[in-house]
Amino acid sequence: MEKYEKYKDSGIEWIGEIPEHWEVKKLNYCFSVIGSGTTPTAGKTEYYNNGEYNWLQTGDLNNFEIIETSKKITQEALDDYSTLRFYPANSIAIAMYGATIGKTGLLKIKSTTNQACCVLSEPINLNSKFAFYWLNSIKNHIISLSYGGGQPNINQEQIRSLKIQNPPPEEQTAIANYLDRKTAEIDELIADKKRLLELYEEEKTAIINQAVTKGINPGVPMKDSGIEWLGVIPEHWEVKRIATFGSFSKGKGIPRSELKDDGFPAILYGDIYTKYDIKADVIKNHINEETTKTSVAIEKGDLLFTGSGETAEDIGKCIAYLGEETVYVGGDVIILRQKKHNSLFLSYSLSSNSSIFQKASMAKGQIIIHIYASNLREIYLPIPPKEEQTAIVQFIETEISRINLKAEKNKKLIDLLTEYRTALISEVVTGKIKVI
Repeated sequence: MEKYEKYKDSGIEWIGEIPEHWEVKKLNYCFSVIGSGTTPTAGKTEYYNNGEYNWLQTGDLNNFEIIETSKKITQEALDDYSTLRFYPANSIAIAMYGATIGKTGLLKIKSTTNQACCVLSEPINLNSKFAFYWLNSIKNHIISLSYGGGQPNINQEQIRSLKIQNPPPEEQTAIANYLDRKTAEIDELIADKKRLLELYEEEKTAIINQAVTKGINPGVPMKDSGIEWLGVIPEHWEVKRIATFGSFSKGKGIPRSELKDDGFPAILYGDIYTKYDIKADVIKNHINEETTKTSVAIEKGDLLFTGSGETAEDIGKCIAYLGEETVYVGGDVIILRQKKHNSLFLSYSLSSNSSIFQKASMAKGQIIIHIYASNLREIYLPIPPKEEQTAIVQFIETEISRINLKAEKNKKLIDLLTEYRTALISEVVTGKIKVI
């Protein structure tokens, strides 16, 4: 691509050369307002219930335009907290704390904010969209400025001191417009690839649902299961309550603070949601010998369920433990020990839509959702002969492997497009390539 005729040293080591006619300025001199906000007391319903005013949090920042905030606050919150102020549309927000450091958002709405966001407003001879793209391009540099241990932070003074390359105003506008067009094209390609990933997930779900409720032999005679939400099943299958499979027990508390890099393998209920899907064989967390004395051990073939969660649809997520080691499980894990059936078949079946429907209908609670062994005992599953269970598992695993291979190729394309988008923004806003 075309370059500018002449370059000069920017005086910024990590930027290098910039076009000769560009300037370098501190952000502090480029915005009339640089500020933040605060968090009204959590739990005070009068500050949040039926709120009508936008209140920005770092979780709302996604390096794109912000057209809505996930939470809103009331007039009472504004009255009680003088540090809450409104920032106009076209202000730029930057996350200053924790894992979100450096994430940005360009406000397309008027909004207040919490203390974790730094907001740049009322630009002086600076195109907001140009500055937004520039901040996106230096995210790694912003992260490198962070300080602290487990919760690294940056502060407003560090943001004020950042030096931005400053082309003439008409050039800033042209660069912003060019990047608007090019990133929109790239974002559409990425969105298409992500939609394809969603279709792959839907295909996997459909394969599992069909295989564990209707089997994998399309010509087999069918019969009414006697259960409305299940419909017909293969004639030689049975419908059984989980209570008939084996015995239930519960894990005991393993504090997350007790987890080690090595020692005795352990599974916490949160791990079932975040680290495993359908099965667990290689265990990723460990505890010391002392902690095992107050925990509960499981063995190969045991099924594990989450006893609490955030939604009724997620509650009672099931995995089968298929490893050879003795593993210890923490509290809020419900254990089913059974020897009658293929554990992996049961795990797939208990992750099917019909099982999710049953578990959701038994869920208790509103903010934190719970399910108990007494509920799980009453789940009904269509059960084929054991040798057919094994064949179904093999079929599902083969089909899922096939789909996963396609999904991985798609994810790599998304990564490449994302990297290209980032590189393009960086090259353009630093003047490495000329677009006007």
